[in-house]
Amino acid sequence: MKNKYIIIILSFFILIFTATPVLSRSQGVTLNADGPGNTYELINSVLAPGYNAVENPECVHGSFGRHIAEIFDAGLNKYVFEFYSHVAEDNDRCINFDRQRVEIKTYDQSPPNLIGTTGETITYKWRFKIPAGFQPSPNFSHLHQIKAVGGTDDDPIITFTARKATPNRLEFIHNNATQLGNVPLSSIENIWVEATEVVTVGTNGKYAVTLRRVSDGASLFSYSNNSILTIRPDNTFIRPKWGIYRSLNSAADLRDESIRFSDISITEGAVVAGQTYYWIGGTAATSFTATTNWNTQLDGLGDSRSVLGALADDVLIFDGSNVGGTIPTIGTVTTTMTTNTIGQLRIQNNATVVVQRPTAATGTGTLTIAGDGTAAPDLEIAAGSSLTLNSPLADGSVVIILSTGNTGLVGGTVTITNTGLHRFQVQTTD
Repeated sequence: MKNKYIIIILSFFILIFTATPVLSRSQGVTLNADGPGNTYELINSVLAPGYNAVENPECVHGSFGRHIAEIFDAGLNKYVFEFYSHVAEDNDRCINFDRQRVEIKTYDQSPPNLIGTTGETITYKWRFKIPAGFQPSPNFSHLHQIKAVGGTDDDPIITFTARKATPNRLEFIHNNATQLGNVPLSSIENIWVEATEVVTVGTNGKYAVTLRRVSDGASLFSYSNNSILTIRPDNTFIRPKWGIYRSLNSAADLRDESIRFSDISITEGAVVAGQTYYWIGGTAATSFTATTNWNTQLDGLGDSRSVLGALADDVLIFDGSNVGGTIPTIGTVTTTMTTNTIGQLRIQNNATVVVQRPTAATGTGTLTIAGDGTAAPDLEIAAGSSLTLNSPLADGSVVIILSTGNTGLVGGTVTITNTGLHRFQVQTTD
């Protein structure tokens, strides 16, 4: 197999393009909203093509319409999924009447790479946002489950369970019995949270979970165990579920609720090593490759790439709400490119980024986006954000390479201006 290069070369003019959220890898998928309409069809096409991956209460509450919608979220600046549950009207698919369910799942009709069998390692990654004042049941309000199928499969292997308590909390529960940890519900209300689970499937398996605040990358919770049951001896496989699944045994404690989900990915294989970093280098022209210009936290109070070491699968983020770290700064970032390899590049929250060669530097500056091992987009430019490739005074060219199997998602703008043979280069195999 040899590499075949598809090269777009543009000079002296501007190119602007947009794309819808589409992604596919041989071993993983990402589910993203793409705008109102055909929501169940979109979910099914990713999680169980040709089948039904949505569990809903519309058999009893059809007058409301579909219980999952695609709405525009100002925080992520894109469409997301919103799940709805109603105390008085909903039940569990007209099967169980002491509980309510609106969930999406993989199951035995899903592609093999979306379920986990003994010996496999699966990474689940997603973002979620619960509203302020969320009212959980004292019994259970599951927001995420890892369920086994076949044999003894009534109890979930893992749940993210919102629980009425003092204070209310989100619990991480193993085998419907053991609490692995918890966080106060108030600490994750009305913000976007990114969850990552890495599961090695086995009766003596492995499990790790992290929660991070999307806005600044701050760690909210982490747990890992290298000797834990993740499938029972008589189970056939495990599969994930997301949504609202709650008890009605204490209905007076509940209210009608909605929860938002986005960027739901399932990838075979462990996703480790690389870190997520935010640009804190300010707006004055400075080096993209300088490790001190990147930090694990948006406010610059975390670790820099100089501390943890720059890795080829690091995820680098330009976030328009602050590009100065400890000195909050907004505005156009100008960064100079020599040669660098990273896992992913994200430009978000109305960030404006100009990548150019250093002044008086001829030749080509190359940024290779090699992927971080997940099914998430490897180059993402969110709506309202922009990336410009530029060279001052004909000082060389800037090339961005997407390695074989990697993808881009552009909702904002890409501009290629001035002199030089700036280009995007996509590697494929034949």
